[in-house]
Amino acid sequence: MYQATSVTELHQYVQHWKDHGQSIAFVPTMGNLHNGHISLLEKGQSLCDRSICSIFVNPMQFGPNEDWDHYPRTLEADLEKLEAVGCDLVYLPSASELYPEGLDKISHVLVTDLSDNYEGAHRPGHFTGVATVVLKLFNIVKPDVSVFGKKDYQQYRVVSKMVEDFNLEVQIIGQETTREASGLATSSRNQYLDARQLETAPIIYQQLQQTARAIEQGERDFKTLEDAAVARLNDAGFDTNYFVICNAETLLPATADDRDLVVLVTAAMGPTRLLDNIEISLW
Repeated sequence: MYQATSVTELHQYVQHWKDHGQSIAFVPTMGNLHNGHISLLEKGQSLCDRSICSIFVNPMQFGPNEDWDHYPRTLEADLEKLEAVGCDLVYLPSASELYPEGLDKISHVLVTDLSDNYEGAHRPGHFTGVATVVLKLFNIVKPDVSVFGKKDYQQYRVVSKMVEDFNLEVQIIGQETTREASGLATSSRNQYLDARQLETAPIIYQQLQQTARAIEQGERDFKTLEDAAVARLNDAGFDTNYFVICNAETLLPATADDRDLVVLVTAAMGPTRLLDNIEISLW
């Protein structure tokens, strides 16, 4: 597995592969890799000749109350996992490489309509940070395909719309959420849960499934379903930030006429916020 820390170094590999007609799949990450990340890379490998993973803890997507300095960095273990799965190249840029004049002087990418609600409301500026760094990485790597996990569904839609809006020549693939045997969505955040919380956490996905079944059986009083779900989660010990039934494309509140839906939830256990969702097709 090759490693590159500069744009110039990365371009040497990418250009060589492109000169030989090879397609490139790209998975951007912030490291601290788990099975969910590996599934993204494996998906990309199934679609393309070469695979690239980036590891960069992006300071632009951290809010004032979020600790960038203490984000878990597990580079040695990450590299072992990428090597084991056959990743061709890992890109390890520094903040000075991607933001040479600092965060205050970099142009920002704002994806309208999708960035200000739900996670965007809880973490102002977060999705601008995500969209900006992803656009930079796309322009640097020039991949044919990039794979994003649907666990962070709003992020997946933000990136997809950015690609559509700017006519970028990269295909965005949404990968289904990797889950533990309990149904809990695999996440780096799970490591912060104690044994009791790990037993309770799967209730989130159980509630998503229950709500989806009700909708599939014809229930269209979405507000009542949302309120009932929040009450159940809070009774189980969560602090539910939101539980919302949305149009899967626009993320606007769902109407009775919508056919492609997604239910988004973020619920905290102590200081740990857990994200999950479930998609529903009524065609």
